[in-house]
Amino acid sequence: MRIIGGIARGRRLRAPRGLQTRPTSGYLREVLFDLLAQEVCGRSFLDLYAGTGAVGIEAISRGAIRAVFVEQDRSALAMLRRNLEVSGFRDRAEVIPLEVLPFLRWAALRSSRFDVIFMDPPYQRSGALAAVSLAAATRVLAPSGIVILEHSLKAQPISSPDGLARVREVRHGDSTLQLYRQEAA
Repeated sequence: MRIIGGIARGRRLRAPRGLQTRPTSGYLREVLFDLLAQEVCGRSFLDLYAGTGAVGIEAISRGAIRAVFVEQDRSALAMLRRNLEVSGFRDRAEVIPLEVLPFLRWAALRSSRFDVIFMDPPYQRSGALAAVSLAAATRVLAPSGIVILEHSLKAQPISSPDGLARVREVRHGDSTLQLYRQEAA
């Protein structure tokens, strides 16, 4: 697995062995950042269910000023920290070893805001977990921010929570990327 674009293009990232952590494919990362284009440059990026950190690291490589990675799995956390060192982005990253929903509650209490939020919940639980995470993420989304949800095609369709409008959907293999924008007040 490699960083696809930006200043760290071509650097190798690692993933833990086995099926516990499923990194976003290179193709989907490329499609995602083609869609986001300049939305990432100079912005803050939140990578929820971060796994190896490939998506957030890609965002920093393409100009995000900082990225926060939220992951609870110990083996994934070790790999994420290693990938940040290898990519040279440790100083622009914060790794939070928590479950996503408690982190989102904590971040909302601190009035933290993120311009771009990416979430990729475990596929085996992606339906209900994605819906709850998406609703909770709206509380830490900056005005005119964007949320990207990756989930299994087999998951139940997810309706847009109040305040978010689905603007795009991309399907590839067993995966779906849904892009949401904050609705104008």
